[in-house]
Amino acid sequence: MKKLVNDRERFLADMLDGLKLRDENIDIIEETVVVRKNRKESGVALVSGGGSGHEPAHAGYVAEGMLDAAVCGEVFTSPTPDKVLAAIKAVDNGDGVLLIIKNYSGDVMNFEMAQEMAQAEGHQVSSVIVRDDVAIDNKEQRRGVAGTVIVHKYAGYLSDQNTPLEEIVKKVKGMMESLYSIGMAIAPCLVPTTGEYGFDLDENEMEIGVGIHGEKGIYREQSETVDKIVGRLLDELFKHTDSSRLIVMVNGMGGTPESELSIVTNYVMKKLQEHDVTVSRLLVGDYMTALDMQGFSLTVLDEDQEVLDSLEAETGSKYFK
Repeated sequence: MKKLVNDRERFLADMLDGLKLRDENIDIIEETVVVRKNRKESGVALVSGGGSGHEPAHAGYVAEGMLDAAVCGEVFTSPTPDKVLAAIKAVDNGDGVLLIIKNYSGDVMNFEMAQEMAQAEGHQVSSVIVRDDVAIDNKEQRRGVAGTVIVHKYAGYLSDQNTPLEEIVKKVKGMMESLYSIGMAIAPCLVPTTGEYGFDLDENEMEIGVGIHGEKGIYREQSETVDKIVGRLLDELFKHTDSSRLIVMVNGMGGTPESELSIVTNYVMKKLQEHDVTVSRLLVGDYMTALDMQGFSLTVLDEDQEVLDSLEAETGSKYFK
């Protein structure tokens, strides 16, 4: 296995030590909890997180205008409730805390357990669960993927507007009703802590509907040109939205070169134009990755002026492009 690691057992610790050196505005507490160095004095505090391997999510979004804390688990492993509780306590300024949870059983269980523990200690804590992955038919079982980052940005904007906790919950849930994503891969990710690939994929095959933890997709096909791949993914998304004005995210899965992500973006825009869809805001980059997986995901969201305002609002995160 060729990976730039020193010790598999210290993958997370070494990563967080390096992250702190790269960003003077964050601190690490409780070994694996990333917080803003200067806690904000007012406004709802936002906490998210999950297993590592999705960088820059989630620690890269701990910044002004976005998250107040990110709880980091080991690679593709949910953080424990005590770490989430520590994050809640560290960032709560009295205006309440919102937990933004991706819909994976471990994350939901551990974050909700921490929420109950914090509430028992007198903290005002609410949560939202992101379910944007349309590769899963059952709405309740849909995974939280790249759309989660848009939730971070929107909720962060609402907090900066001094929106009360329960109003943020209501607005975020409303926004997520039209938030849809789907991903694909031409090569699986190699998990550095196990030395194993997430799945096997022949040189001439591609996987449609992949997850962000190395999960297989909903079906496998022979590799195609980018325009046909983009068409496949948009066809899946169009089953869930008929809006003619969309916010669109083209997300790299970690191992996709910028040049290829630009090619994908070109054909996404061409296909949307063919469908008479106006793109109100285009986001392109590595937002929610799966280690070094080669592929991309598409996220769409119905146009909303407040959401557009939130995406344009300043943030201290250098990863939200």
